[in-house]
Formats: sequence, structure tokens, C-alpha cells
Amino acid sequence: MKILVIGSGGREHALVWKLKQSPRVTGLFCAPGNAGIARDAQTVPIPISDHAALVDFARNEKIGLTVVGPDDALAAGLVDRFEAAGLRIFGPSRRAAQLESSKVFAKAFMERHGIPTARHGSFSDPTEAQMFAQKLGHSADGRTVPIVVKADGLALGKGVLIARNGWEAALAIHRIMDEGQFGAAGSRIVIEEFLEGAECSVHALVDGKSYLLFPGAQDHKRALNGDRGLNTGGMGAFSPTRVLNADMAERVRREILDPFLVGIQKDGIDFRGMLFPGIMVTAEGPKVLEFNCRFGDPETQVLLPRMENDLLDLLEATIDSRLAGTEARWNPAAAVCVVLASGGYPEKYETGFPIQGLDGINGSALLFHAGTRLDAGSLVSSGGRVLGVVAQGPGIPAAREKAYGAAAKIHFSGCHFRTDIAAELHRS
Repeated sequence: MKILVIGSGGREHALVWKLKQSPRVTGLFCAPGNAGIARDAQTVPIPISDHAALVDFARNEKIGLTVVGPDDALAAGLVDRFEAAGLRIFGPSRRAAQLESSKVFAKAFMERHGIPTARHGSFSDPTEAQMFAQKLGHSADGRTVPIVVKADGLALGKGVLIARNGWEAALAIHRIMDEGQFGAAGSRIVIEEFLEGAECSVHALVDGKSYLLFPGAQDHKRALNGDRGLNTGGMGAFSPTRVLNADMAERVRREILDPFLVGIQKDGIDFRGMLFPGIMVTAEGPKVLEFNCRFGDPETQVLLPRMENDLLDLLEATIDSRLAGTEARWNPAAAVCVVLASGGYPEKYETGFPIQGLDGINGSALLFHAGTRLDAGSLVSSGGRVLGVVAQGPGIPAAREKAYGAAAKIHFSGCHFRTDIAAELHRS
């Protein structure tokens, strides 16, 4: 079977890497891909936004299955376009993808179906938003408490601002709604209470009738050590995580995934794809921070190396609603991913710098390319997140040591990475 992967980041490189291992795959393509992906698949220079060209390519090349990586392609209805053309594709429809592309839509869904989440309000009027924020930002005894301001739409993982006080909340609302910091994504916002606890990324394949839960993973969203700095698309990840132990996994099933399945059926939402809710495990139990409707990035880079199944089999079972009774097999090794980013990311940064030291890795780690391209035959940086360095070991400390050992050998101008990925577990 010929496979087409849509996207150009580290997540898509991990998907290509894993699909390449399937004995059923006879041809592997990625549109548009990157320099690293080009080593594992034939890259196709078609922009993700050009749905007509992607459909034509899949039809002409007789692609048996297309796998969508990025959230914006799902939100724009790429799956609907392929299905209308009679082409098989993995990912939720545009309507189902609203669970990620609109936080207002997702919060209303959670409310209707009793899925635990933060206290919140949704607004399209800045004045009403300011009034609600001031009220939510004070506890019952009058203390100032932090709140979270979120752009409704997609903002590359950066549309979430934490306000420690009323002044910061007012500034966040002004920047998003009045100044348009996140463009049209911020025309509506969600304001919610700041949840305290341990954060965890949950992944489950959903076929509309049943689901298949993956092991837990944790990512590091903030740009700087100690969870400081701005939100990013993700600076690293690790799996497994003690946050999602057996007892908590059962609660996630009972309190989140089971009601989700009932909810989509009641609402007539045909959700077939990857559900990736961000979870905060609070003193009261697990609560959903947000829904994502695709594989996580960089979580995919630590989950797929642990998977022993043929990924193609699982994707097809999801599309065909055959997940019931399916088992996923996972090797016991831990995996840690360290993201190497361009200087200045997630704000203004420069690209085009030669990347050196990759030959020194010598198989000690996996390298998933996120923002790379070839310039006159030389590998150079081309994005904010450039490389994901992934290593495995018998436990998190061993995998972490290998990942950082490999990361230290790679160099490009402005390269920076967090040095505390999975550090808490390393100290334990």
C-alpha cells in the first residue's frame, strides 16, 4: 500500500519513520516534508493548504491511505475533501476537529456531557471578558488567584496566556482581542480558572464506537528551564509518566474517555482519529485542559518508538471502526525527547544556519527533523523547532542521559534547548 503523510514537522517525521517499518507499505510519501523526512520518504512539494493538489496527487499516485499530521489541515476540512473524492484518509472531519479548533466549542461539549474541566467563561466582547476575569481572579476570601486566558482558535500552541493578577489578565485580553496578537483565532476567548496539579498528555485512537488508550506522556511547553518563559509548541517530552499510573488511567477512562464517546454519539459527531486531551491531575481528579484531535508534538516522538504494533494496522482499524478488541503492545523502555530550537523561539528567530554534528550520533539516539531543509546540499535550520533528539533506556534517567549526550553533539548558530526535560524524575 502507498501511504501519504501530510505535514512537515517532527511529529510527521516520527509518523513516517514508524510507517516505514510496516511490511504492508510499498511506497511512502510526505507533503511537503523536510530534509530529514526526505531520507525516509519521497517528499512532495505541495503546500498543506492546497487541498485540490493533494487530492489530485493522492488520486494519480493511487495512494491507499493518507495520514494527516497538523491541526490546521484538519480544521480546514482536508479529511472531508479527501472523503468526498473517495480517498481513504486518517483524521477527524472538520466538524469533529472543532473540538480542537474552537475552545468555545470544546468547553460547551464538555459541559453538555459532564467531562471535568476548569470553571470558565467564553466571550466575544472584551468588556464582558474583563469583568469576568476580575471576578474569577479573586478567591472567595478575597485573595488574588491566577487565571488562564485562551484564544478560541488555533495559535500554534501559543494562544494560552497565564495571568497572575487582574492587571496581567486585562493586558492579555487586550492583546488578544483588541490588538489581535493571534489574529482571527483570538476573536473569541475562553477565560478559566488556573488548575494546579500534574499535567499529562493522553492519547487514544477513537473509531466512533470505541477507543484504544496509549501510555501516558508528559511534555514541556515553556521555552525556558523551570517551566519559565513563553508557551511553545513543546520543548521536549517523555514516556511513560507516573502521573498516568494504572489507577489514574482508569479514572481517565471512566471520567473522560467514556463520556467523550457517549457525547460524540449523542451529538452526531463522527470522530475517527486520534484524540489527544491535555489533562491536569488535580486534588479532585483528572480535568481536561483542552482537546486536541491529532497526534501530539513532541509526544508522538516518544510514543511511537515504544509501540510494537504495526501502526498502519491501528490507523486502518480506526478508520473502519474495528478498534474493539484491538490491543496495543508497548515495549517497557522509557523514551525522552529533547527539542533543539532556534535562538529566540517562540518569538522572532533567524534560520538558514548549517547544522553540524549529526554524524556523531552514531545510532545512540533517533533524530526527528522538525525545521530543516537542504541548502546547496548542506542541512540548515528552517524553523523555530529544528530537531527532536530521542533516546530510549531502561528508565527515564537512562533515556534522559542518552538524549542529552546526543543533543550536546549537535550545533547550529543560536541553538538552544531546555536542560531539565524529565529532570524531576531524574532526581527521584
